[in-house]
Amino acid sequence: MRIAILIMLLSAFGSRLLAETGPTISAPNSISVERESVLGGYRWIHGSRDCVVNLDPEIDVYAHDQTTFILRQNKCTTFEAPFIYVLVGRSNILVLDTGDIEDPSDFSLYETVRSVLGQGVIADKEILVIHSHSHGDHYRGDAHFVGKPKVTMVNPTGDDVRSFFDFKEWPNGQASVELGGRTLIVIPTPGHQEEAITLYDPQTKWLLTGDTLYPGYIYVKNWEEYKSSIMRLVLFSESNDVTAILGSHIEMTGEPGEYYPIGTTFQPEEAALDLAPDSLGKLSNLLQEPYEGKELIFDRFIVKPMNLFQRTLSNLARWISQ
Repeated sequence: MRIAILIMLLSAFGSRLLAETGPTISAPNSISVERESVLGGYRWIHGSRDCVVNLDPEIDVYAHDQTTFILRQNKCTTFEAPFIYVLVGRSNILVLDTGDIEDPSDFSLYETVRSVLGQGVIADKEILVIHSHSHGDHYRGDAHFVGKPKVTMVNPTGDDVRSFFDFKEWPNGQASVELGGRTLIVIPTPGHQEEAITLYDPQTKWLLTGDTLYPGYIYVKNWEEYKSSIMRLVLFSESNDVTAILGSHIEMTGEPGEYYPIGTTFQPEEAALDLAPDSLGKLSNLLQEPYEGKELIFDRFIVKPMNLFQRTLSNLARWISQ
């Protein structure tokens, strides 16, 4: 496991170091129209210049309502600062991703979730833990839930994902997760990574896209699969009411087309987490053009294909971890 994590870190550093090179395409009619965030302008804890003196909590908790929570890890704990989504139904609680804290000895994500929800909410409910994809910063916190009562864990491997959701012809089709009065739709969205999925929550009308689309620098492993996945989300959003797209990181600044370098632990002027629904259509339109190999720059996100070296490291990491 540690070898896989090391390889993924090397892949991330190597890919971002090469991000300045190669041709770029600035997206026409980019996503420049200001919109009100569905999170009400919530300002996330965003790290410190000197993490030695950082006193922020391990987890920043945003309560959208009594059954919808977004958790973010402290950037001084992990520069990835991934977001974790907790959705509550009448009978089940869904935890989407477990973040980047592997050792549960000093901090427990499981206990944090219990504390956030309250004993009265969690006592009679099952917890289902799933993952947006199988990169380490989205599943290292699984150890916090292992062996805990009433917890079902779907391992972030291709076989487990396809088996649990009963995908017969991956990546075609959809699946559902019933939380009790809250039925989530599961949509395969490979491209950034082979096992990637997107969730649609009809209660909030959010698309939870993991690393498939978020306000940051998105590396695409398989361009054709990514193109198909974005089109799949476009078609879905045309027949379902989508109010926002929420991914797993914030890497962009508040300035159009500008991002924080990898390893940044202080993001005082970062962009909002949620993207407008029309981001999908604008991205899909540009993906239809013969731009493979080029970096696509939008105001709120950047999309770039991995090079051969990055794909090789990614394949090796996936082979070791699965």
